[in-house]
Amino acid sequence: MGGPAYDCLTNPLGAVRFSFVNALSSGYDPSSSVGKDWGVVDLFRHYFSDESAISQVPILDSSSINWVQPKSLVRFRGMIQDMLGNEFYAGAYKDDSTWRTNKYSDVSQFPEGSPTEMQVWERSLLYCVPVPGQNQWTECSSQELKNRFLDLTGQSREKRVRVDEEMTDSMDSNTLEAGLNASPFKKMKVGEATSSASESQVPQSSGIPPVTSPDSLPCLVKIYDSPESELKLNDVVEFLGVLAYDPNATMDMDTLDENSDDLSEAESVQMPSGKVPRLHCIIHRKLETQHFLHGSSLLTEPKSSQIFKEVRESLMKYLTGLLGNDHIAAQFLLLHLLSKVHGRVDNIAVGKLSLNLIHLNKESMSVFGTKLSDALKTLLPFTQSIPLTIEYLNTASLGPKKDYRINRLMPGVLQIADGTHLILDETELQPGTLNSVGVENAQLLKNLLECQKVEYDFQYYKMEMATDVQMLIFSEGKSNIMPADLVIPFQPSQVNSLEVITPETAEAWRCYLATCKSLSHSIGQDLQQVVENDLVTARQTDRTLGSQDLSRLLTMARLMSVSYGETTLSLEHWQMAFELERLRKERLK
Repeated sequence: MGGPAYDCLTNPLGAVRFSFVNALSSGYDPSSSVGKDWGVVDLFRHYFSDESAISQVPILDSSSINWVQPKSLVRFRGMIQDMLGNEFYAGAYKDDSTWRTNKYSDVSQFPEGSPTEMQVWERSLLYCVPVPGQNQWTECSSQELKNRFLDLTGQSREKRVRVDEEMTDSMDSNTLEAGLNASPFKKMKVGEATSSASESQVPQSSGIPPVTSPDSLPCLVKIYDSPESELKLNDVVEFLGVLAYDPNATMDMDTLDENSDDLSEAESVQMPSGKVPRLHCIIHRKLETQHFLHGSSLLTEPKSSQIFKEVRESLMKYLTGLLGNDHIAAQFLLLHLLSKVHGRVDNIAVGKLSLNLIHLNKESMSVFGTKLSDALKTLLPFTQSIPLTIEYLNTASLGPKKDYRINRLMPGVLQIADGTHLILDETELQPGTLNSVGVENAQLLKNLLECQKVEYDFQYYKMEMATDVQMLIFSEGKSNIMPADLVIPFQPSQVNSLEVITPETAEAWRCYLATCKSLSHSIGQDLQQVVENDLVTARQTDRTLGSQDLSRLLTMARLMSVSYGETTLSLEHWQMAFELERLRKERLK
């Protein structure tokens, strides 16, 4: 892949055009392909087949947007906050007898003169934002990448200009904004577009949903050649594609009329590229926690159980210190941090393990709660906090709501990515009265805690979306608002000085947590009978035990096992979980 036309990194559109020419020579027919991929996806997947190659591509964020160039290759890592339907674009056209393509571009080129033969293709639109609650350690330092990228683009710029000139000298072209004056396009734009975009024709001062912070850079991602079912709302995805960005672009609905050359839908008009950059996605991948780790890979080496034990021991020592030498609370906290939903039976989310630390008040919260919250931000990729106060519940927008005036899903606090850790602080709660909003918000939180689902309000109907969020509640007494899976009285014996953690140690702990969460787990045939007998005995001893209590015991045993890097439950780990539960109940007496 030596020549500039093949240089996927510094001249992606050149690579697209060159591969299009090659596909034409091999029999590709744009008039019957409906825009189907002609080899671009495989080309870029091959070029960026490993992490070292992908790491060369700059990440688009509020900092890099100031120096990355339009039409260059970028990555955007974010959460799909809204799915905006499809838009039509002029994907291919004939210049004399030669087919050319406008795929992966906002700007379409056509030869002057009489209407030419062209093909209208379709692409889907995703409104994406940086992952809510994403912690700073997950973000790459952009300065070194910037210097390296600018060096690469500087070396190839002169060659790229020559190639582009060769490919465009053969035609006298006008540049039109994603459209053409030909009547078939007019009909399609005015009456035939079937996307959700066509429903939104009410002028608004802004069609851009609010972002979580002023530094957050949203992105309008345009998807090609991908089944609709492949991506869904709230997925965390890395998109790699061509950047379209004009910081001076401003458009409003008043400029759009029937004689406009713009084929783009209302989404593009209401979100000018000066505010929301576009990314024409060529390849993408869903991201897991391990993709945010920098210095470590997952601990998947054979015979690494000793490594798991060593890292577990050091992390347990750290958590115990944070919790004032409360070793039992630290054990439960570790299991909580390793929990995830790994199955659903009816309305039950199997694998969740919410934790309620009680006997915390304002004073102890300022000491232990703050330290723990800060520590979790250094260990986990996504963390959020919610103050459980009457005022907050009565005023906050927790659930996402559809605004049909601008045809946007307006985000709520609980529209968060799977794997997010959520702290709920009830220590500031004072007596008061919940209004209708407060009652609704309290129910949303309870439903999230119990069923791991968030209700989305689409005005004419409501829909529950499954999620996977770890929930930690701080309260003075057992929370009535948030009935957690585990309630444990917090019993610190002293206040320890804050331990200084090296970057290498922090990365090892992050890697450990991510690896343990990713492990599959089973109960061997030989141990199933032991577990069943123990559960029967426990229920005979305590008639108040229900199916949820027994299910929680099994979840604790599974998490205890994976915390040691084991994928099959052993008798030792089953007994450890059983004993830990006994100690918890002793505290509750």
